Amino acid sequence: MAYPLLLILLSLLHHSLSCPSTHKQSLLQFKSLVTRKNVDNSAPFFAFDSWNTSNCCNWEGVTCNLELPSKPVTELSLYGAVPLTYTAPSAAIEALFAIKTLTFLDISQNSLEGEIPAKGFENLMNLRYLDLSSNLFNGTIPLTIFQLKNLRHLNLRANSLTGVLSSAVANLSKLQVLSLNENFLSGKIPPEIGNLIELKVLSLSQNQFSGEIPQQILRLQRLQNLDLANNSLSSTIPDQIGALFNLSFLSLKMNQLSGEIPISISKIQYLQSLELNSNLLTGFVPSSIFDLKMLEIFNLGRNKLVLNNSLEISPRSSFSLLSLRACGLTGSIPAWLSNQKELDFLDLSENQLTGSIPPWLTGPQIGSLILSDNYLTGSIPSNLFNSKNLSVLDLSRNSLSGHLPENIGNASAIMILLLSSNNLTGPIPASITNIGRLLLLDLSANQLSGNSFPQFGPDTYLAYVDLSKNGFYGEMPVTFGPQIRSLALSGNKFTGPLPVELNTMQFIENLDLHDNYITGEIPIWIGQMSTISVLNLRNNKLEGPVPHTISNLSKLHVLDLSGNNLSSSIPIQMGHLEGMVDTPITYFSISDLFTFSIDLSDITIYWKGTLRGLGYQRVSTYANLDLSRNRFSGIIPIELGNLKGLKSLNMSYNMIEGGIPANLGHLGQLESLDLSHNRINGSIPHSFESLEDLTTLDLSYNRLTGRIPDKGQIASMTDIAFSNNSGLCGIQIQVRCESDNPSEVSEGDSDAKGEENSEDHWFIWVVVFGFFLGFSVAMAVSHFSGFLYPDPPRRYLRSYRQRR
Repeated sequence: MAYPLLLILLSLLHHSLSCPSTHKQSLLQFKSLVTRKNVDNSAPFFAFDSWNTSNCCNWEGVTCNLELPSKPVTELSLYGAVPLTYTAPSAAIEALFAIKTLTFLDISQNSLEGEIPAKGFENLMNLRYLDLSSNLFNGTIPLTIFQLKNLRHLNLRANSLTGVLSSAVANLSKLQVLSLNENFLSGKIPPEIGNLIELKVLSLSQNQFSGEIPQQILRLQRLQNLDLANNSLSSTIPDQIGALFNLSFLSLKMNQLSGEIPISISKIQYLQSLELNSNLLTGFVPSSIFDLKMLEIFNLGRNKLVLNNSLEISPRSSFSLLSLRACGLTGSIPAWLSNQKELDFLDLSENQLTGSIPPWLTGPQIGSLILSDNYLTGSIPSNLFNSKNLSVLDLSRNSLSGHLPENIGNASAIMILLLSSNNLTGPIPASITNIGRLLLLDLSANQLSGNSFPQFGPDTYLAYVDLSKNGFYGEMPVTFGPQIRSLALSGNKFTGPLPVELNTMQFIENLDLHDNYITGEIPIWIGQMSTISVLNLRNNKLEGPVPHTISNLSKLHVLDLSGNNLSSSIPIQMGHLEGMVDTPITYFSISDLFTFSIDLSDITIYWKGTLRGLGYQRVSTYANLDLSRNRFSGIIPIELGNLKGLKSLNMSYNMIEGGIPANLGHLGQLESLDLSHNRINGSIPHSFESLEDLTTLDLSYNRLTGRIPDKGQIASMTDIAFSNNSGLCGIQIQVRCESDNPSEVSEGDSDAKGEENSEDHWFIWVVVFGFFLGFSVAMAVSHFSGFLYPDPPRRYLRSYRQRR
């Protein structure tokens, strides 16, 4: 009897330590729903690895209240349970509504798609924390969420929610955090939001809210973080905002707010962060703001504000971040900055500052210094590079001169070094290779020179190098390390063939070598650079054929070989460049790693007849093929008609013969086509009438014949596009084709001429009768004149034939 009794006691003890079976069943149902789309059982749903025991209180992400006899589930931390490459139905949430004891629910970052369930949240009346952020939810916010009167934290950010923010949000009277940013919510911010008097964080940024900031927000006395960024809110900032005495963080950036900054904002004595950047604010910056003792982050960049540089400003606070970008600063760099000993980030770009960079600005604490787009002169202070904290230095587009400091490598923490568009001279110091964290190096558009380049080691992280538009010469350098993604060396004096070391750059995406003196043939190994997406060899001295291996460049979507001496026929393999077959996707850009704006040099291509610079983000969506100004012969390969992602195709100034393939008219995204200055014959394909996006066309200086298609976009082209083709006819060049019926009138003239014909109908009969009468008389005269003048003089005969 003792043994069965022991089993009963153990069974009772086991059940007393386990979660309720109904809770366990709900959790397993949730797991089943979010993993249902997983057809590969090996998929890494690691969050559920421990969900295979009988007691769900021991499962990862599950917390039970062990003080209660029933051990109910009270908290679920299931963020990131679904791998990034998978999606799950939003209905999976419904399985959790049966766990009415929940106080904490976090299912963020799970790629849940669909609408948030409209029914079921009313069961979770004990819920204090709800986080559904970073999913794929669409539709409106269910009103049932606003019934959770015990809720303290509500986070729905980073979804695709639409509709308005209901006034029922006022029911959440205990709410302390409300994050709805990064959605598509619209309409006005409800004034009832002012009833949330416990609110400390209000984040509605990156939505489509409009109208004024409701005055009721000023009732939120405990507000610490106000973020209304990137909406379309109007009106000025109300003076009553000064009533938020407990405010510690205020962000109104990118709202397109207008008007002046109210002086009363300086009364917010606990304000720690003030971000008003990227709006339409005007007027002078109130100097009283600098009296705020606790202000650490102050961002006014990109408004229409003016900071009076003549005022004696003596800030009472110690800034860690200060951005006065495009604030109308004039004169020298403000001297009051010399007292800011804690300054880590300083942005004074896009102003009108003059003079030199003061020595006191190069203190050891500075981490990011952005002074671009000013009128600064003098040399770059060498003590600037003695800082071990300097990570970002942008002095681009000034008038700085002199050599690069030899101790540039002492600033070993630099990640971004942008010194383009200045008047710097001399070589690149060898010490620059000591900067092991360097990612971006832009020295373009200076007067740097030399033929000796730093040797970056195999451990460097350097990904972006731009040395274009300088005076470097000799063989092309390839010693920038193995992580290179973008290498721009254009506009220099490099000579010799393409170095074989290019083939070892495993991550290269952009190679820009235009306007140099590179010789030899395009090597066969070029086809092994499988990661290349932009290849620009324009205006060099390359010769010979294009190797067939170029078709192996599956990601290539911009190819510019113009202005060389390339010969032979255009290889049919060019029609198999996969990156031009479909619309190009946006490739990774190194600038995407950073949260602030980085102005990188443009990639220049010939676009619609002119040389244009396309930014790195824009060029990634273009497909461009330029073979112009070479010595290509033979015919246009019909395989080029496969490149349906092309936006620009240029084969002008070659020796191409034969006809235009009809399937070029199937390049539906083509905006610019230039086949001019060749020996192309035959007619213009009628398929060109389907090129709806075509805005630039040049077929001039060829041997084309026949009628120009007169439908679609091609009908609106000017005669310049077809000049010097003696056999063409059509309305575009105002040359009548032989098959045209003279009695036919154009559609544009039909209405006007119809009225004229109706009025003069009687006149036609008079003309017809007169014609036959005159013809009869003429025949009679000619008959009798033959007897009088049997042999007409030769000059009359010749004149007659000429008139014929």
